[in-house]
Amino acid sequence: VQFVESGGGLVQPGGSLRLSCAASGFAFSGYYMRWYRQAPGKERELVAGITRAGGNTNYADSVKGRFTISRDNAKNTVYLQMNSLKPEDTAVYYCNADGWTTDYWGQGIQVTVFS
Repeated sequence: VQFVESGGGLVQPGGSLRLSCAASGFAFSGYYMRWYRQAPGKERELVAGITRAGGNTNYADSVKGRFTISRDNAKNTVYLQMNSLKPEDTAVYYCNADGWTTDYWGQGIQVTVFS
């Protein structure tokens, strides 16, 4: 199982980033996909989730209306479009694959929002 996360970096408040998580080594389309984040000194928190076919999504209240999760099962990739970024969005972002009996995690990618 392997994840390649990309798209993180430094951005000013109000800016946008698009995270990608390309997966391999498992049946991607059969897994519920989520993005989590962990800020320094804080617990890991759920940011967004998307069902296997992509028909349903859910979001943390703190990112609703600003972040959009999507997936492309043909490319085995899940995305997180982040708009109107705030300093409090600064964290390491992780993609997660939930197969009910199995659970896989990406290595994490840093997002820093600074003014």
